[in-house]
Amino acid sequence: MSWSLVVPLKPLSRAKSRLADAASHDLRPGLALAFAQDTVSAALACPGVRDVVVVTDDPLAAAELSALGATSVPDTPGTGLNAALAHGAAMVRARRPGTAVAALNADLPALRSAELRRVLTAAADFPRAFLADAAGIGTTLLTAAPKWELNPAFGGASRARHRATGAQDIPLLDVPSVRQDVDTGRDLRAALDLGVGPYTTALLAANGTPPTASSAPPSGSPTPHG
Repeated sequence: MSWSLVVPLKPLSRAKSRLADAASHDLRPGLALAFAQDTVSAALACPGVRDVVVVTDDPLAAAELSALGATSVPDTPGTGLNAALAHGAAMVRARRPGTAVAALNADLPALRSAELRRVLTAAADFPRAFLADAAGIGTTLLTAAPKWELNPAFGGASRARHRATGAQDIPLLDVPSVRQDVDTGRDLRAALDLGVGPYTTALLAANGTPPTASSAPPSGSPTPHG
């Protein structure tokens, strides 16, 4: 099955406020962009991913992620995360009605293409499916097979909400790079231990915060440019 991924990204100036315990106000917009760049790069390198659509109103993010090969579209609804995801999925299916779609968080800086492929392969067995985050409370990925609506319910305890909508909990625990989103300083340290991608690595190094010794760029990640 070939997938179109929808990645939502709020304006960078408002992103990652919960990282205040680990990053300055001035650094957080750059981190949000670097996380998204590493996420989108790994997603585009994943076999089975046909394209990535980024829903954002941030002009810098739109330009940078488009340069990686994603398609950027404005957040026309402007009414929150789930409306943005539904909008992105609708745009994908307006062009290709029979497409399998998946919503993927933009803050997976350690994402590995091979692990994402395993998750999407498992998801293909179900009409709708989701992957719980590392904490087991939220969701990092939600999928919908052709002819099924995405029906996203992200935010907070979204694992329970997605399950309540009839989506299948994908039974994979050994895909940490797909589960480790970054909202807090603790999340960032966990992602660094997994090995973040080149954009996050470069940004942290440039700001005097090199990755931990156990970190290494995820396999298949490109070299950052610009």
